[in-house]
Amino acid sequence: MVAFSGGADSAFLLAAAVRALGAERVEAATAVSPSLPRSELDRAREFAAGLGVVHHAPGTDELSREGYRANAGDRCFFCKTELMSVVAPLAAARGIAAVATGTNADDLRAGFRPGIRAAADAGAITPLADAGLTKAAIRAASRDWGLDTWDKPAAACLASRIAYGVEVTADGLARVAAAEHSLRGALAEARIPVRNLRVRDLGDDTAKVEVDAELVAAVADRPGVLAAVEGYAEVRLDAQGFRSGAMNELLPYPERYR
Repeated sequence: MVAFSGGADSAFLLAAAVRALGAERVEAATAVSPSLPRSELDRAREFAAGLGVVHHAPGTDELSREGYRANAGDRCFFCKTELMSVVAPLAAARGIAAVATGTNADDLRAGFRPGIRAAADAGAITPLADAGLTKAAIRAASRDWGLDTWDKPAAACLASRIAYGVEVTADGLARVAAAEHSLRGALAEARIPVRNLRVRDLGDDTAKVEVDAELVAAVADRPGVLAAVEGYAEVRLDAQGFRSGAMNELLPYPERYR
């Protein structure tokens, strides 16, 4: 059973599992909650169907976990704990011996992945990391196999947009999702070919927009584009551009969560 987010890593893992075991011995599970954009679920379903794999979409309730809502540096620990509490029993009920995640070798070296520990504690296996496969290697192999996810941008959960210390709520997640959807549309109309995009909720009704570093100047020259981000009193453009894990930079003592 592949814990299938629909991203490049878990998509490659799912395809590799089918090649190794056959589609009849592999299933995929995409957790459905307010932190998952609907478009990601639809794409995951299509990808699994293309491989001939049974796809499950079980609901998870991260918001019922106090540690998740509190949104300290270990939020991902509670998220993955919730995920495994749903997917592991599903796998067992289906007669499947193992749950595998798309953790790669780069993730293990990153040093800030509380969710990896939670998944490991719950018995998940990590075939990509065990094989020493980096993100670059996974993308290259995915391209060689003709997987359309080979160059898919990183698509972390919506909770990753909310600054640590700001409570995670269903309304907050929906606000971020709506803001990103509207902004992506405005950028398309302005013919600014954005690939990576984040609307970061900093609390106090303030949002920070990250786009690909090479497009920051283009967006800065079209300040009206940021007006598409609604629901916040202040919206500002990050001069450094998009970078994964940007919220980790705001933690005063990240070492305690490593």
